[in-house]
Amino acid sequence: MDKRIVIVGGGVAGMNAATKLVDNGYPGELISVIDAGKDPYNRPKEEVMKGGFGAGLFSDGKWSYLHNAVGGQLAKYMGEEKADQTLDEAWSYILRFHPDPSKIMFSQPTEEPEFIQPYFNLRMAPAYHVGTNYLHDMGKRWYDWLVEKNINFIWETEVNDISFGPEQIVFLKGHGSKFIRFDKLIYGTGKSGIDLTQKLIDKYNLKKESKSVQLGVRMELPQKYMQSIVDIAYDFKLYKRHNDKVSSRSFCSNNFAAYVAEEVTYNMKSYNGHSYKQEDMINNMTNFGIIMEIKGIDNPFQFQKDIVSKCQIDGKGIHFSPNFTRKPSLTAEGKEMNVSCVGDLNLFKEVYGEYADYIINYIEDLNKVFHFENDYSLYIPEVKFLSEEVLVDYSNLSLVDYPNIHFVGDSLSSRGIAVSAAQGVYSANNLSL
Repeated sequence: MDKRIVIVGGGVAGMNAATKLVDNGYPGELISVIDAGKDPYNRPKEEVMKGGFGAGLFSDGKWSYLHNAVGGQLAKYMGEEKADQTLDEAWSYILRFHPDPSKIMFSQPTEEPEFIQPYFNLRMAPAYHVGTNYLHDMGKRWYDWLVEKNINFIWETEVNDISFGPEQIVFLKGHGSKFIRFDKLIYGTGKSGIDLTQKLIDKYNLKKESKSVQLGVRMELPQKYMQSIVDIAYDFKLYKRHNDKVSSRSFCSNNFAAYVAEEVTYNMKSYNGHSYKQEDMINNMTNFGIIMEIKGIDNPFQFQKDIVSKCQIDGKGIHFSPNFTRKPSLTAEGKEMNVSCVGDLNLFKEVYGEYADYIINYIEDLNKVFHFENDYSLYIPEVKFLSEEVLVDYSNLSLVDYPNIHFVGDSLSSRGIAVSAAQGVYSANNLSL
């Protein structure tokens, strides 16, 4: 246990990896965590995508349990039994550091409601909801514990490059010749570090796994229309299979105090969502992604990137509502959404091509079930997997050509808090054995 472990990315995956290493008896003074953002005490709310505990700190804290079709295919790496055990272990950290576990919400749909048929299937994955107002305090308690274990945190520092070998060096941007040597590396930068991820993939010609395109829009509407499904599944996942190539699903649903969140990757705008639990933030809105999974695209990474780039108007994404009196919602900070408003879906249809019809069909079927008519908005685009997926050794998530480099979280297309956390635990457990 004299190996120096460097964790690039202090998000959900990285923090869970650090915790697992310490729990396994690994000396904290041999562990360094580097993140471009601020620690949980100093991180402002508007910095949604980077900083201590990553996007998970300012989300609804959705923790969807194992489902091979929800939140990334964790079971493909370790089998369903081990995936369940790893998720349980990662969840135990939430319970350990949560200021009041009795406040955690839980939903577990047990039967598919008849009223959504024949239009949709409800994917019935149980889910916990920690709540944004509890996440902040939990993050601080968790961070304090890691600091007490002598882990070296390096905040507000971007990684410029990484030498996988033979030097094994992490180069720090803006620090002259400053660098950190490592023996083992856990790489979990998430979407905020996507440029570096792609740089490393290209630089080392890393082997990749084929995957599907994950692309769509974020929909927003008053919660009253969706209440019937919210009562059954708070984070409802309504699935529709269009054909052998294309399916659509609702993704990351937010309720009660729901806000659309802006993401920036490759200097391009896309949209996500989050929600708050404190009473002064309640706006009685719901938002959720409508995400297509498109199979058979030769270069899904470039395909998605091209579409997202074409959705930019004056450096902004798109807002559309068929109700011309509806304006873009305010952010959680009370600011106007930074979007370009359009009066029709012509650009959407032009950019998305044939795939726009699947989104439109999905919304039409939603309307048949929930009867919201024109009272909704679309924020375009929403995109997942906006990076290539590296091929790893399934036994420990290390790169097949670099066994001391482990990819976790969104860098490994985790698609969710629970799976990111579990990947961090899984990789760290194998590192410290």
